[in-house]
Amino acid sequence: MGNLYDYFSAPDDPTALATFDQGVEAAGLPLLQVKGIDPYVQLGQAENLLTGTPYDDVTSLPRFNRLLSSPEDDSRWLVTLTDELRDALAAARPGGFTAVAEAWSRIEEFGGEFPPGELAGFLNELADLAEEARARPEPHRLYCLMSL
Repeated sequence: MGNLYDYFSAPDDPTALATFDQGVEAAGLPLLQVKGIDPYVQLGQAENLLTGTPYDDVTSLPRFNRLLSSPEDDSRWLVTLTDELRDALAAARPGGFTAVAEAWSRIEEFGGEFPPGELAGFLNELADLAEEARARPEPHRLYCLMSL
């Protein structure tokens, strides 16, 4: 079946953590649901391509996949995404994501499963979420709720 990922924005970590029990939709937060694009390796590689920051440096950023939920939960986790990713996604317009998606589709972790057009579509939808998050009077941050 594969893992499910709920990418969303929230004003702060406590608000994001509150969605862990009630659900993102029930909390009324902007949401992008996707299957099979993880926030760590796969989205970390996209952040590398979008920002030009080496992958190892991306993974060293303080908000890169910082676990907010309990590490004892064995089928669901809530992690933070970086503000750098949010800002790079929002800034990538109007040029779009064609070139990034082409390179991103070739990473080993996708195993050819996602065509570039599908990945560009995902990045566009995630950019919509990022733009909305940045446009708020007090900018929101991005998060991912993962479920097995």
